[in-house]
Amino acid sequence: MAQTFLWFCVGIALALVFTTPMIIVAKDPSVPQIPGEKERCPMCGMFVSHYPDWISQVRHDDGATVFFDGCKDLFKYLLSLDPHGRIKSRKNVAAVFVTNYYDGETIAARYAFFVVGSNVMGPMGPELVPHHSLEAAQDFVQDHGGVRILRFDEITSTTLRAIL
Repeated sequence: MAQTFLWFCVGIALALVFTTPMIIVAKDPSVPQIPGEKERCPMCGMFVSHYPDWISQVRHDDGATVFFDGCKDLFKYLLSLDPHGRIKSRKNVAAVFVTNYYDGETIAARYAFFVVGSNVMGPMGPELVPHHSLEAAQDFVQDHGGVRILRFDEITSTTLRAIL
């Protein structure tokens, strides 16, 4: 009986050791999340999980995640945030992620290269198409056209108006 109880305690301890880091990582705002089936883009209302090749997200420093069905809506959101507000302001953004066009991997938006004006359409038409490297973006332009390749900080409201 005592030996069974001991093994039970060891099992509980091991379970805590192996599951606790996962709980901490899930709360870490620098780690991208996966949207649930009911997650909607706050800019257009579309279900983002229906468009896995285009999912982007903003992680706020409180752990809140906002999902989008494309980079165009992501940037509309980011550019509409109050730069000095307390709740959901630009200063509360911990990380921004986009889906790399060629392999579907989630990448940090701040290091991505975005092609503007290609013949590839997103869920809502013309889209900013993200790539993990300049070379990949240049290859994409060769295959699909494009007017410009922009970095994260170069995308403005004017850029978004031009691709609508």
